[in-house]
Amino acid sequence: MTEKVIPGPVPDNTSVREAVSVHTKKIFDSCRDKDCIEDLRLYLTRESQRIVDNAVSVRAKNARLLYVHIDVEEVTFNRGYYAVDIRFYYKVRGEAYTMVGKPLEISGLTVFDKRVILFGSEGNAKIFTSKTVLGGDEFRTLEYNNLPTAVIEAVDPIVLGMRVYDVCDNNDKGGNWSGPNAPNSPAPYASNVGEVPDQIHETFGGDLFFEAASRHIYVTLGQFSIVRLERDTQLLMPSYDYFVPQKECIGGGEDDACSLFSKIKFPVDEFFPPDSLEPPEGYREAKSITCDK
Repeated sequence: MTEKVIPGPVPDNTSVREAVSVHTKKIFDSCRDKDCIEDLRLYLTRESQRIVDNAVSVRAKNARLLYVHIDVEEVTFNRGYYAVDIRFYYKVRGEAYTMVGKPLEISGLTVFDKRVILFGSEGNAKIFTSKTVLGGDEFRTLEYNNLPTAVIEAVDPIVLGMRVYDVCDNNDKGGNWSGPNAPNSPAPYASNVGEVPDQIHETFGGDLFFEAASRHIYVTLGQFSIVRLERDTQLLMPSYDYFVPQKECIGGGEDDACSLFSKIKFPVDEFFPPDSLEPPEGYREAKSITCDK
């Protein structure tokens, strides 16, 4: 067995100058997901609800991921594993068609909840720094700082569908909406939105409508995400040398604007469609694990 490396110079290696101890976050477990979220209730703005109540049909445009709320808690009787509860907040935009005139834009809020179980190891140390202040946020969270940190990476979802659910017609006539979420069968991912953060309210430019309505909008979204659990740790890394930038700084000004522009290559690819969508040379597919492992 080779001798354990300690921080300091590494004389037996000509390329490595020394071994340095760095403080960083180590990923203990991660997974990826491709969620097809069917029939999420869309809570429209008041103006959008008024438009939908008089619309003939609706069409989806796009969706934007506004915020992700994350909670981490230990899994009972399974040491080192943690449940990561995730709530995605989306802003969905669409168009409503009436009998006359051009389509009108509508928008609303929807949420999606999911839970992931990942390994996050154990840690019982309480972390104090010079920034820890009595009565401050850091001090109030000390009792939780032995938990790993959950990180969510996600892109804006793809809108796969949008449809109107006529509450009155379905209740009175037995329903005219077929499928897994037919009348009297609640949508599997539908849930009470609960308290919505003020910052999310502000993105809609108007009040959201949470009251009873004669018509509901349901959307189907496709969401790609990566979830991981991290912990602060110290790692020993090889250090080759101090890095000094080799590129010289170039100042910009009105006098040399055209000179700088002349150095930009003409974007030929932007004017012509590609002949193929093959991956670039040297591309290698990253392997990962799925959340349903």
